[in-house]
Amino acid sequence: MLIALCGGVGFGAFALEPLINLAADPETSLPALLTPVPREVVLLGTDASGQRTDVMASLHLSESGVHLTQIPRDTFVRSAQHGEHKANAIYLFGGIEAVQTEVSAMLGRPVGHHLVVKLDGLQRIAEALGGLELDVAKPLHYRDRSQGLSIDIPAGRQRLNGEQLEGFLRFRHDGEGDLGRMRRQRQALQALKSKLTTPEGIARLPQLLHAASTSIETNLNIIQLAGLAQLLASQPLSGSRLPGHLGYRDGISYWFVGRPDRPL
Repeated sequence: MLIALCGGVGFGAFALEPLINLAADPETSLPALLTPVPREVVLLGTDASGQRTDVMASLHLSESGVHLTQIPRDTFVRSAQHGEHKANAIYLFGGIEAVQTEVSAMLGRPVGHHLVVKLDGLQRIAEALGGLELDVAKPLHYRDRSQGLSIDIPAGRQRLNGEQLEGFLRFRHDGEGDLGRMRRQRQALQALKSKLTTPEGIARLPQLLHAASTSIETNLNIIQLAGLAQLLASQPLSGSRLPGHLGYRDGISYWFVGRPDRPL
């Protein structure tokens, strides 16, 4: 059955390749299903409650490659509806539409497409891939019973399973805080990109597709997703943090992108 599934996925990718190539071309005019791959896609990773976002970033696709702009969870947000709060609460207060609106304002360019991954879904995706090989720079230890989070990862190069990978991506309880966590997220994305191009990664595509189908919420159609995956696999990947500075407002620490007292 596994051989049949792999063969089916391989044949499907071969049969769809002309359509994927067309979808990846922004100059192509196609029916609704074959609309081009969007140039900007916001990525969200929700916490155990599925309401707050521990991961927020935007993928920008260009001729020179794919750039990941990470948005610190403590980024200052001020809206007429919900007042002042941090970026990790946008999804809770206003849903994906509010996230797209706020991220568009932060980046200065429109963001109309999204991928939302639940953290328990991330575990399933990692297990479907057989884990990820990562260099852990230092031991990561933390426990939060309220969120059912237990992190105990030794230092060194190792293959992280789904639960360990979640801990690797969420850990921020050291001197680096959120900045260290964002660096580890970029590291994991690079490892995922590399894994998907290996024979083992290709052989696990059926399990990966099944895990992804139950773990991801998106407004990208199947052709756009396939085109996005092809671009991620074939183009250089770079990353950076949303420009700004650390500061305090009313005794609360924020990452400020602009002036906190700007008019709404």
